[in-house]
Amino acid sequence: MTQDLSAIVGANNVLNDASSLLDYGRDWTRYYTPTPKAVVFPQSTEHVAQIVKWAFKNKISLVPSGGRTGLSGAAVAKNGEIVVSFAKMNRVLDFNETNMTITVEPGMITEALQNYVADKGYYFPVDFAARGSSQIGGNVATNAGGIKVVRYGLMRDWIAGLEVVTGTGEILQLNQGLIKNATGYDLRHLYIGSEGTLGFITKITLKYTHPPKPLSVLVLGVPDTESVMKVFSEFRQHTKLMAFELFTDKALATVLESHSELSKPFENPAPIYILVEYEKMNATADDEALSVFETCVEKGWVHDGVLSQSETQSKNFWALREFISEACSKYTPYKNDISVTISNVPAFMKQTNDVFNKAYPDLKVIWFGHIGDGNLHINILKPKELPMDEFVKRCQQVDALLFKTIQQFGGSISAEHGVGLSKKPFLHYTRSPQEIALMKSIKKVFDPANIINPGKVFD
Repeated sequence: MTQDLSAIVGANNVLNDASSLLDYGRDWTRYYTPTPKAVVFPQSTEHVAQIVKWAFKNKISLVPSGGRTGLSGAAVAKNGEIVVSFAKMNRVLDFNETNMTITVEPGMITEALQNYVADKGYYFPVDFAARGSSQIGGNVATNAGGIKVVRYGLMRDWIAGLEVVTGTGEILQLNQGLIKNATGYDLRHLYIGSEGTLGFITKITLKYTHPPKPLSVLVLGVPDTESVMKVFSEFRQHTKLMAFELFTDKALATVLESHSELSKPFENPAPIYILVEYEKMNATADDEALSVFETCVEKGWVHDGVLSQSETQSKNFWALREFISEACSKYTPYKNDISVTISNVPAFMKQTNDVFNKAYPDLKVIWFGHIGDGNLHINILKPKELPMDEFVKRCQQVDALLFKTIQQFGGSISAEHGVGLSKKPFLHYTRSPQEIALMKSIKKVFDPANIINPGKVFD
């Protein structure tokens, strides 16, 4: 097997030592034991096509691997698959200022792309805490969102074209960077968010934009969930919002425990904190934002707040929000990433908190999220003395209660982390039987031998 792969990509681009198999065979989930047979590093689209044709002929399954920052098990190889890592396909292939597009290989790190575009005087706005390790191909495969969605939308909104390799080794050019293309089905949108189940993404043509004007950050203390969306409405109406993020007092405490260099934004504690980032469109933008803040205080929606006075302070405020996942990681948390419509966030949080208070009276539950687009992240922290299998089993039992609540609100069991393995048993809470049947039919068209990331999203 390794000899066949070495003949395609070279012997130095195939690994099968225990450490590499463990590292490349999993993502950030720790509930599954990775058991890949080998890791292969293609360096071109032609390599990928040859690997797929070999796997198709020999009925061997392949699992795509990017930055492995996923949280649903979509990049886990637990059944003897070959991991196809795109770590060595990380180049910029084209930068076109006329079209305002950049074409890159899937292994390019998100932050490297952002910096490359910034060095040219432009801006790529899809952004999240894992920017330093996530790869663009994975961002496409999960339709990544992150912290700027309220202003700039999802990854899908910035993809002008894709090159992909199907489950039979065919190479497809999808949309080729066109703005207008009314020639039938736009197949690139099937690959966006497909979690690597339809084939491999080998080139991505992305749009970029002009950088925003200088930004300011406010951190606000809010008394309850009902006030959160009232504050959101006020700031959305009167400022040019870039981000609107929520985190709880427990989330803040967890970050401060791990990062002594950070401090509370203000002395008076609050059960809920909101981070508001807005673009300073003119010289009076800060005054206008403070006027909104004062209105929110007068109406009882905000108890306290602080406005950044420097870029360093803005970064420190963002760190209170962005370091939450890292601070929780030492507790091996059980994570859920869900969404409801923006207007339903307060009622959903209240109802879900009632569920958690009954189900987890002895466990710490950490909430945070991109509240401006209805996306919430829930982290259940594992006590040291509780065995992992018991902890996961208990959390999965409560998942059913959580997802029933999401179903009642017409929400999604996965807002931006995908379905993978961990959400697969619960897909029916968001997708109808008819939708799931159609998705399975689409999978068969692009991957008739079921060798591309099999067992993910659905069986």
